Amino acid sequence: MAAAQGKVERQGWRQSMSSLHTWAGLIPGWILFLVFLSGTASFFRHEISAWMRPELTPAPVTRQALRAADTILATAGRDAPNWSVTLPNPRGGEALTLDWPPSTDEGEWTSITLDPATGKRASIRETEGGDFLFHFHYNLRYLPWWAGRYLIVIASLAMVVAILSGVITHKKIFTDFFLLRFGKGQRSWLDAHNVTSVLALPFHLMITYTGLVIFANMLLPWPISANFASEDGYYEESYPSLADVEKAGRPAPALSLVGLIDTARSWIGEMPASLSIQHPGEAAAIATAYPRPDRLGGNPPAVYIDAVSGAVLTGTRPASGAEATRDVMVQLHAGWFAAPVLRWLYFAAGLSGTVMIGSGLILWTVKRRAKLPDPARPHFGFRLVERLNIAVIAGAPAAIAIFFLANRLLPLTLTDRAAWEVDALFIGWGAICGWAFGRPAKRAWVEVLGTGAVLYAAVPLINAWTTGHGLVPALISGDRVFAAFDATMLGTAILLAFAARRMARYRPRMPPSRQGRVTTQAAA
Repeated sequence: MAAAQGKVERQGWRQSMSSLHTWAGLIPGWILFLVFLSGTASFFRHEISAWMRPELTPAPVTRQALRAADTILATAGRDAPNWSVTLPNPRGGEALTLDWPPSTDEGEWTSITLDPATGKRASIRETEGGDFLFHFHYNLRYLPWWAGRYLIVIASLAMVVAILSGVITHKKIFTDFFLLRFGKGQRSWLDAHNVTSVLALPFHLMITYTGLVIFANMLLPWPISANFASEDGYYEESYPSLADVEKAGRPAPALSLVGLIDTARSWIGEMPASLSIQHPGEAAAIATAYPRPDRLGGNPPAVYIDAVSGAVLTGTRPASGAEATRDVMVQLHAGWFAAPVLRWLYFAAGLSGTVMIGSGLILWTVKRRAKLPDPARPHFGFRLVERLNIAVIAGAPAAIAIFFLANRLLPLTLTDRAAWEVDALFIGWGAICGWAFGRPAKRAWVEVLGTGAVLYAAVPLINAWTTGHGLVPALISGDRVFAAFDATMLGTAILLAFAARRMARYRPRMPPSRQGRVTTQAAA
């Protein structure tokens, strides 16, 4: 009797965890799908930016280019209160860029892009590139940054709950990992959900937990308010920088960019990511060299250099244990330290998480459709979930293809061109959502997936038509970025076309008793 009672209690506990897993995964599921989709693409953020700036020649910065930058800064930027110099990223997507603010409050910032090899002015299309997907991953879009971020933090908390409750619910978690049965309806979707969940389970836990650690101050703001007078005071204490230097009032020639970068490299150990020079042309000019955040286990601190003499003034204090731990969490989450092979593993694990979330959302509708009194006429809540699944799972990838196509098709001289690329994504996605909500579910799946396949197949064709970096020329010249990008677009098109074809052939199976009851009701 006691054994039977214990068995019932254990079943009740597992059933409770199953219900928790279902609703913790469903309610924030669409946001989590977007987060995983855009975050997975962001592992190749710089490569995407390089593809979206085909005019940019990928090359390390040369001394000739730095001398040309010196000339421009000394002439066009001579009255600016400070200069900012961004150096090319080794992975591509960035040029040698010079920026400075206006000398008066009413002016505008000046930005000049130079070819990193020759130093000549480069005309590069305005685009957010891969940065859009990266920022959308944790801020969303068209919302105040804090609102989008809180939505994602809450969804991430639900993700942790869904993962842990899923592990408890799944009795045969390792046995079912080896089962992937096709053409079995609900069983197939459950297999897909189980396999993608277990395949990269440590990654799913790591990526969700580290994401929450990154935004721990939003989840737990009370330690800051209890120990600091303001949030600004906390950041000043946690991330100290050299105090602002007053203008000396005495002109003095600044050290060349070549000299400043050589000094910074001797301290950092590699080419810095950027330089900022405060009070250029003054005897009190200070240059700050910022390292690239691409080291697991802590990055070297920023280096402050006397921009006249070239003497190193100081660096920021070494990171504390807590700060170093947080830096490791950031690196593990973003994967900036990853070499190409590890980056592809990050990408594959991210795709696994995206499929896990998408298959879970679909499983919710597949499992409940057979239990509906009339599966042909589901209630409003079921229809809403089903249409949201189509709009997000099939529609969001298609919208990203629109983003890439807009990069190639929008006029290069269009005002606010970068914003229009992003707007095109959401306009197209809105149209897809409207179509999905207005069509029968099965037709909507087939049509949206098919549309996505056509859009992705069009990306390499439009790229070849509008630039000289088509797939074939890229393969011949050994341009790995453009060749890999176009090949990925074609691979995605094939996968979406295959999914559309499978969906078109899919025939849902209803239990005989329920099918007979539906037929009887229809006849009556």
